[in-house]
Amino acid sequence: MKLSLGFSTCPNDTFIFDAAIHHRIDTEGIDFELIMEDVEELNRRAFRGELDITKLSYHAFGHLTHNYRLASAGSALGRNNGPVIISKRHINQADIPKMRIGIPGKYTTANLLLGIAFPDAQNKFEYLFSDIEQALLNDEIDLGLIIHENRFTYESRGLQKIIDLGEHWEQTTGMPIPLGGIVVNRRLPDDIAQKTDRIIRKSLEYAYQNPNAGLPFIKKYAQEMDENVMQKHILLYVNEFSLNLGDSGKSAVKFLLKTAERKGLICNVREDIFVS
Repeated sequence: MKLSLGFSTCPNDTFIFDAAIHHRIDTEGIDFELIMEDVEELNRRAFRGELDITKLSYHAFGHLTHNYRLASAGSALGRNNGPVIISKRHINQADIPKMRIGIPGKYTTANLLLGIAFPDAQNKFEYLFSDIEQALLNDEIDLGLIIHENRFTYESRGLQKIIDLGEHWEQTTGMPIPLGGIVVNRRLPDDIAQKTDRIIRKSLEYAYQNPNAGLPFIKKYAQEMDENVMQKHILLYVNEFSLNLGDSGKSAVKFLLKTAERKGLICNVREDIFVS
């Protein structure tokens, strides 16, 4: 059986999925048609219903719970790993809503967290996540909302943190921050959805047990990323929640979606949002 599988080129995703797509593990009769894109492009594909299985921002998932269910394995969820608002100069947090803000996509969880923390911030401009630092340096925007490996690079370019939205979320709620997860299209039978969940978990377990096996694949798509940054990226975004959301992870996901729904940022979230 062949299923379309979308995930990003970021090291956390290539680390998780290397063993599955290269058949280093038993994929239980499933072959994957691979689509690798920036997470916001994956979000757009999910809105069009194109993919069987895909990485999805939790913001986008909040709009798509009638079309997709969330796997227990494969999520990027944790502490001290949220999006960061940066600038070339010091800006008071009270002034953030007045500023031109570069965001990494309308349906990213970063933009959702920005909307929760600063609901009056409306002057937003969408960029590919990796272009936001340069847009700041070019004075196209006043603030940049950064994700992924840019957490590790902005200071070296003379930029400074204004607020870490992950820290803000954790301090406000006491919960880990859900960033993105792996979702399964509801058109797939339940046994295939659960099989997918098992495969993702086995793939990540293999990666932990054989940390060098996936390095060529990870490096290929990390491209010019410094290897030290690549390893920091994996350590930050792949953790115990990636193996299994568990009760605490599921509670954090539901709390984020309910908070966003209450604030009018998403609507009509289903109750049965998990594969298992």
